[in-house]
Amino acid sequence: MTTIIGFVVMMITVFGGYTLSGGKFDIILHALPLEGMMIGGAAIGAFVMSNSMHDVKHTLGGFGKLLKGARFHKSDYVEMLSLLYYFVRLVQTKGAMALEAHIEKPDESPAFAKFPKIKANHHVVAIICDYLRMVGMNADDPHQIEDVMARELKKIKEEELHPSHAMQNMADALPALGIVAAVLGVIKTMASIDQPPTVLGGMIGGALVGTFLGVLLAYGVMGPMAARLKGVVDEEQKYFEVIRAVLVAHLHGNAPQVSVETGRKMAPSSHMPTFQELETALQELQIA
Repeated sequence: MTTIIGFVVMMITVFGGYTLSGGKFDIILHALPLEGMMIGGAAIGAFVMSNSMHDVKHTLGGFGKLLKGARFHKSDYVEMLSLLYYFVRLVQTKGAMALEAHIEKPDESPAFAKFPKIKANHHVVAIICDYLRMVGMNADDPHQIEDVMARELKKIKEEELHPSHAMQNMADALPALGIVAAVLGVIKTMASIDQPPTVLGGMIGGALVGTFLGVLLAYGVMGPMAARLKGVVDEEQKYFEVIRAVLVAHLHGNAPQVSVETGRKMAPSSHMPTFQELETALQELQIA
């Protein structure tokens, strides 16, 4: 929503200021379709050339993510911490073998069934099960498992940030592509140098629309969208850092309550549940 609001404010102030200063839209509207085709087509072509088809699809999906914002909110962190509390407490009371029924068949697990939103996210379920499987290995060196978890989360973050990098690369290229369109407009103008000044002025103005459009799209649209998407990815990554923090704290021998509190502190400040809110959720936790 903030992305749309910012875009609307930018368009109103830019074109509103142009209109109030006495500018006319005739030249812009006349040149915009062809200039937009040249700049947009060149940008899309360069984007496709520099990315695999998987990355192209991933980037297209990123546009939806930056409009919706981060998927995880306070209730999601409460549910995740409650689920992890159950698992680490289960290990403490019944041993690591008690996890097997949950991590090998998560679709049949009463623990995952208690939290349908988590269960529906197959990527999150896979990460939880993989990490719990490491817990069940009774590794002698928790630091080694912590390092494995950290490197995997780093890999996931780098993959999720690729759409943001692709958008930023496009933003960096758009001003130059706008100049290309403007130069072509100047070439066209020079071929009509025998025309009256009024005609030449309109042709030069149309050529400059290319430069204007390239700069506006770069710094007013694609650049901010790339930054917004990076912020969303960084925020969503905290959700997985919570999982890592809880399990690592458990591997270091902390009590379930301490492990969960360690994870709670990793949640983004805007979505972090209070100690009392989490304590209430843990007290109400009932899993058959």
